[in-house]
Amino acid sequence: MVPFAFVISAVCMLTCSRNAKKLTSWYETARREMVEKQIISRGVSDTSVINAMLKVDRHRFVPREYEKYAYADRPLPIGEAQTISQPYVVALMTQELKLKKRERVLEIGTGSGYQAAILSVLAQDVYTIELIPVLAKSAAERLESLGFENVQVKCGDGFLGWPEAGPFDAIIITCAVPRIPEPLVEQLAEGGRLIMPLGEELYQELVLYRKKGDKLEETSIIPVRFVPMKGKIRE
Repeated sequence: MVPFAFVISAVCMLTCSRNAKKLTSWYETARREMVEKQIISRGVSDTSVINAMLKVDRHRFVPREYEKYAYADRPLPIGEAQTISQPYVVALMTQELKLKKRERVLEIGTGSGYQAAILSVLAQDVYTIELIPVLAKSAAERLESLGFENVQVKCGDGFLGWPEAGPFDAIIITCAVPRIPEPLVEQLAEGGRLIMPLGEELYQELVLYRKKGDKLEETSIIPVRFVPMKGKIRE
């Protein structure tokens, strides 16, 4: 005779497995709808970026209580008064960088690691810096556990960049800055691209720069709203 407790355990495992499959299916559907309705319909057309947005599970980069909102068209809290950017902005900023697979990218403002994960699908190496220790630690652990092996996370002041790892083909800043951080310009390779929200709390604009010799070519994109960069840039 099969023990009663064993039967109950087996039933529970089967139920949990079915529920997990249903949840996975729901996330997959939500992710496809996010890409179609929030990203493609608003002008993001780079196939590699679209595929990256379809591949990376955004719900794994938000706190558990916000997982059901992970594919909504909005930023979400990730703790420490920081947020994960809305999907459209992530896709737009990534598209504007026009990444090639052999390139090296520096990200300023790791947060939960979602933007770094997207970049890792498109670039050879991703270096990402987070000022807040608890976020840097959790992002590094999350990225490693999810298999994003070409991402290195550093806890430090993003204003200073990562000089020993440069030069970088592209730099993305995911927090608002009142001016261009000079050390990052120095670490940008010739022809490299730098994208960032420029401005203060009341008004910010997403700006793309391309390095040409000792000059930066500037292209304004759209108004945005990001949390401000902290650290040395405020001194």
